[in-house]
Amino acid sequence: MKNTFRFLLLSFLFVSCQQKIEPADIAKLNGYWEIEKVVFDKGEDKAYKMNESYDYFEISKENKGIRKKVMPQLNGSFLVNDAYEDVIVRFKDGKAFLDYSTPFSKWSEELVAVSDKELVVRNEEKKEYHYKKAGPINLTNDGEKTK
Repeated sequence: MKNTFRFLLLSFLFVSCQQKIEPADIAKLNGYWEIEKVVFDKGEDKAYKMNESYDYFEISKENKGIRKKVMPQLNGSFLVNDAYEDVIVRFKDGKAFLDYSTPFSKWSEELVAVSDKELVVRNEEKKEYHYKKAGPINLTNDGEKTK
């Protein structure tokens, strides 16, 4: 009986701590995101210390937009190519989903959390991708970051 009670309590805490994504939160997706880690369905994770590319989201008020891979440069600019994925934000059963499409494929990810500094999405294989908000890298001639 005690074990059942503990399990129910932990389950309740887990469910109640999950962020509820509101339509107003979608604007926070816009911008550059750098992956920090991937958490696999069995609990182990893989950290990313340095990334050669960022994900760039541009979502309109109609919940439609694009996601592109961009490569930050030391002068603060980004290398960009013509490849992108169409994105539609969909709400269903109190959850938010990012529906991606290219001419070759379609897939969805659940939007688990989004804030001004953090983004977490979960794919169909239960992998969670944790991102941090990023911006251009600006270095001066002496190698120090500029503001």
